[in-house]
This record gives sequence, structure tokens and C-alpha cells, in this order.
Amino acid sequence: MSSPRTTPWPVLALFTAGYLAPYLLPTVVGRLDAYLPVTATQAGAIGSALLLSSATAGFLLASLVERIGARRLARAGLALAFAGYGGAALVHAVPAVVAGAVLGGFGSGTVTAVAATRIAAQRDPHRTSTLGLLGVSALAGAVYLTVPHLGPGHGLPLAAIALTALAVWPLTGRLPAAGATLHTRREPAPLPHRRSGLVLVAVMPCWSLAQNALWGVSGRIGLTQAHLTEAAVGVVFAVALGAGLLGVLGAGALGPRLGRALPIGAGTALIAGCIVLSASATDLASFAGGEIAWNTCYPIVLSYLIGLAASLDPARGRWAVLVGSASSLGTAAGPLTGSLLSAQAGFPVMGAVLAAGLLVIAVPMTVVARGAGRRMLPVVEIPVETPARQTATAA
Repeated sequence: MSSPRTTPWPVLALFTAGYLAPYLLPTVVGRLDAYLPVTATQAGAIGSALLLSSATAGFLLASLVERIGARRLARAGLALAFAGYGGAALVHAVPAVVAGAVLGGFGSGTVTAVAATRIAAQRDPHRTSTLGLLGVSALAGAVYLTVPHLGPGHGLPLAAIALTALAVWPLTGRLPAAGATLHTRREPAPLPHRRSGLVLVAVMPCWSLAQNALWGVSGRIGLTQAHLTEAAVGVVFAVALGAGLLGVLGAGALGPRLGRALPIGAGTALIAGCIVLSASATDLASFAGGEIAWNTCYPIVLSYLIGLAASLDPARGRWAVLVGSASSLGTAAGPLTGSLLSAQAGFPVMGAVLAAGLLVIAVPMTVVARGAGRRMLPVVEIPVETPARQTATAA
């Protein structure tokens, strides 16, 4: 187990590679809609298929990471991500693009499962998750700034995900092999804190669905309702992700001082308000304000949720994988849900429906966080220069 001061760079790299596809979902879906013969709803369905495949990988591999070996499984996931996303970026036939996206999604889910178990094994899982979110936010922001200037085509964001998987591959040599971290292989240990874990597994799909229903159509809100150019939308997303970097840094600096219940409960309520604002945007100011506020709050709450799930099974990280996979189910349904709601009722009504759902599920999430808060969290300290390092690395 790493010391509190040790930065687990291979784990952070895996986290970034696994989470990059959901972070780039608006530009992936937007470019599929713009450059392939598919409707907006069909493009959202392709994004949902990608993320559903990712969730499936997490559920299948939750209890198998130690048995198969983190190193072997991470390499398999990165290979699938590179082949799937890379193939989808190079072809134009819709069935082949769908197949590549689904294959790449399974690879992303595999990589994320490995990262989740390794995060849970850290002495301070919340610090590690915040650093991972810093990394993926910085890289996604760089992609949003770059892609609009590289030309047309559906493949550029997919290629960025594939190349990230390739770049992370050399770091997998520092991960443990099969059986290297097992405490015992004689009798499988039961899942601890079963009630709290099951509540999180039950509500996380709804929480993630609301986030990604908005995120999946945010590009279209900016282009069609706020009447912005693709380059302007890309700048807004990059600035918003930069605000997310500052938000996660603040969450990491606060660490356990606010407990878990307040950041998760109040943060979810704030996210609901941000979704309403962003979904009703009609100009640059309102669109930028909603997206920046939402992107500031979302990763903060997510970092506490990841740390909460990891704390429920610190020895093996099974709840971290299961909760993460449940979150991916909601993430998978998000683009299609957002597309259908906005097509039937418009973006503002979609935002109101999603916000109402978030306010309902904030209650059980807060209850679980309060119960887990009785176990003291370690103090989280993130060096001040971390965002600059992450941003420079991503650039």
C-alpha cells in the first residue's frame, strides 16, 4: 500500500485512460451526428452503447482483478480501447463505427475496473481519486481546445481516446501481476457494509444518468439553442473543465474537513440547479455560466463518491468497482435519455426533469455518506503545483 505522500502514477494514468471517453462524450456524439448519416438520437444511442459496454466490463470484472492480475487486465483493456476507438475513428460505415465504439467501451471499462481496485488499495483513496479527476479533466480540456482546429470528421475525438490508451501502456509494467496483492486465496471474503453498498449501487445509475443526459447534449445546446460555433463551444467546455480542475483541487485540499454527507448531499442539490441553468441557456453568457458551474460541482461530488465507495471495501475495492459500474449504467443511458427528452419536450424541460430526479436521490446518498462518515477519513493534502503539472502533462 502506498504511503500518503506517494503518488501512484500508473493508477492515475489508468484512471485517465478509462474515464476519458465519458468526458469527451459531447464532442464524440456531436461529431457522429454531424459527419455520419445518423440522426441526433441515433448518435446518442451510439454513445450509450459505448458506455453500456464499459459498464458491462466493470460488472463482469469486479471480483476478478486480483485473480487475473492488474497488469494483465490493464494491458488487455488498453489494447481493446486502442483497437476499438482507433478502428472506429478510421472507418465511415456506421455498423463498423458502432462495433468499434462498443469494443473500445469494453476496454475503457476494463481499465477503469483495474484503476478502481488500485485506488481502493491506497491509504487515501479520496486523494488518489481527486488526482485522477484532475488528470482526466486537464486532458479532456486540451482535447476540446485542439479538436475544432484539426478539421472535420467524426474520428478525431475517438482517435484521442485511442492514443491515450496507447500512451498509458508503458506504465502498466509497474502494476502487480496475478496474485501479487492477494491477502489469501483460500476463502473469498464477503462484501463488507452490504446495505450501504447496495444503496449506492441502486442510486448511482440515476445520479450519473442525470449528469450525462446533460453532458451528452451540451454540445447541441450550445450549437442550436445558444447559437454558438463549434469553436466557441469547445472553448466553453475547456474553460468549464479548467474550473473543474480548481474545484477538485479545492475538494482535495478540504478532504475530510466537511465530512462526506455535506459535499455529496448539498453538492448534488447544487448540480441540480446547474443543470436547469445550462439546459435553459440561450446565449453565450448563460451557456458558459451553466456549464462552468456544473463542471465545477460535478467532479467535486464525484471525487467524494469514489472515495466513499472505496472506503466500503478498502482491502479489495469490490464496492468501488461495483458502484463505478453502476454509475456507468447511468452514464450509458444518459446520452439517449437526454436526446429523447430534449427531442420530445425541449432542453429546458429536460433540465427540470433531471434536476428533480437528482433532488430525490440526494436523500439516500446523504444517509449513506453520514453513516460512513463515522469512520474518520484521512487528511487529504494535494500539492499546490499539482494542477499545473497535470495540465502541462495533458498538453
